[in-house]
Amino acid sequence: MSSVRVPVSPQRRHLLGALAAAGLLTAGERLGLIRAALANGANPVPPGLHRLKGAVTINGQPAREGLLLKPGDTVVTGAGAEALYVIGQDAFLQRESTTVRFGADLADFMRVVSGKILSVFGRGQRNITVATATIGIRGTACYIEQPEKGGAGATAPTYFCLCYGEARVIPTAAPQQWETVITSHHDHPLYLHDDKNMPTMMVAAPVINHTDAELVMLENLVGRWPPFYGKSSESYGR
Repeated sequence: MSSVRVPVSPQRRHLLGALAAAGLLTAGERLGLIRAALANGANPVPPGLHRLKGAVTINGQPAREGLLLKPGDTVVTGAGAEALYVIGQDAFLQRESTTVRFGADLADFMRVVSGKILSVFGRGQRNITVATATIGIRGTACYIEQPEKGGAGATAPTYFCLCYGEARVIPTAAPQQWETVITSHHDHPLYLHDDKNMPTMMVAAPVINHTDAELVMLENLVGRWPPFYGKSSESYGR
């Protein structure tokens, strides 16, 4: 019985390499995910949880792969844990020790209570709430780090990188300082503060703890490629 060799496209090779570089999946997991995501190029995978590592809960109950996420759900990853999931046109890589609550609609789409999450979004505006600001995101990708507390119990600055696309950032402590951020490739990361004694709530930051490889993977899960794909790019952070 002869075997049939299925040709591997350059795009598929790139994504395999990206996943390997990111260190996100074992060989078996990587193959299964790629087969699902790229059966005919970049096809979207079904919504739900696609990879769990360590202790992950949904509304306080142990999560399982394939579980669908609904408005109002709270996703919590424990120490050393990680969750990879899809909601509609959006895909998320939630890192360890992170709590994220999803609202009932796009106006209250997502609240990052604490921790670290990389997200890619489809068309239309979604509002993201963090401890220090409200962020109106539009067809884009972003990475957020939200420490639980700052010094002496104060609100810790939020790290926000608009990886590409457009977002309106409204600081909680000084809404009049709102800013529309437009980037193409990690151009304007920010620390968002909540200290009215500071002259500005938004301070320039470096690019940290997220990579182009991870963005390629997330966009492929929902049948897209990031806008920087095919251009000169670097891996950041990890």
